[in-house]
Amino acid sequence: MNPTPDRDRSSFIRRPKERILPNPNLKLADQCREVLRFRHMSFRTEKAYLGWVERFVRFCREESGTWVHPRECDPALVQAFLTRLAVQGQVAASTQNQALNALVFLYREVLGLNLEGLDRIERAKKPKRLPVVLTREECHRLFAAMDPAMDVFARLLYGTGLRLVEALRLRIQDVDFGRGLIMVRGGKGDKDRITMLPQSLKEGMHRQLTLAREVWESDRRDGLAGVWLPNALDRKYPSAGVSWNWFWFWPSRERSRDPRSGLIRRHHQLEGVVQGAVRAASKRAGLAKPVTPHVLRHCFATHLLESGTDIRSVQDLLGHADVATTQIYTHVMANAGVGVRSPLDG
Repeated sequence: MNPTPDRDRSSFIRRPKERILPNPNLKLADQCREVLRFRHMSFRTEKAYLGWVERFVRFCREESGTWVHPRECDPALVQAFLTRLAVQGQVAASTQNQALNALVFLYREVLGLNLEGLDRIERAKKPKRLPVVLTREECHRLFAAMDPAMDVFARLLYGTGLRLVEALRLRIQDVDFGRGLIMVRGGKGDKDRITMLPQSLKEGMHRQLTLAREVWESDRRDGLAGVWLPNALDRKYPSAGVSWNWFWFWPSRERSRDPRSGLIRRHHQLEGVVQGAVRAASKRAGLAKPVTPHVLRHCFATHLLESGTDIRSVQDLLGHADVATTQIYTHVMANAGVGVRSPLDG
């Protein structure tokens, strides 16, 4: 067999990432915002990064006694800022790393500077924590105590393993009742995946579909702007935002102003509404464990593993890039120590 001819090696050369030059006449925050949107960063990331840049600028002013542009700051101030967060602020490792990411973005992407020593700053080590997991009986007690308006949503989190934001961002077209599937669009890492639609939830989901339809029709009668669409689809398909299939499956009760476009439109239900409902139900159910919506995702994975589902399938359903992330649930399974008997039990 003839050897495979060499491919053009130029196709394997890693080309530098395209960089936008922000408008120098803009304020620093607006320059950051311009680059963030060029990079298609999420609005949550935009808010977080702008917040850290503001805090860093304020820190530099406190240390220097006068306002100093980050371009002119002593590089040692970056390390001092992160140290202050860890020592005085006692922030979590993930928070400290997020602050470092924001500053790396500021200097490299916005200011175009390779700040001396930035590569040598050691990232905080994240401690390994085991997730909180409810028993099946505790899950049923929680659902029994849920506000009826949030009951189906809470069961959806447990029955599908969706992250809270993924469930809130579901569109009408993402729920396939005929095939019993839910399409998760733009999940963590901007990745799509498919998970199951529990058969026991179909009736409740159909009721929610009817409620969403009433809200959509009300918005159309009032001439409200269409819902937010990703990747500038509203310019490519101008009528998509007002179409039924792009409407939120869990629309908010109130209309709000879009922070980017300034338009008054309908957003999906807020995270705080669900979080508050789960906390209240946990208290009414008398659960001693700290329960959040994300705990229901942990329960989904753990209970599947306990019932014999292979870990690779659970990994795909959760959307984990690495099976090592999924393996943490093997440490909290009820039968994690199968075959091992406590010496106290003889």
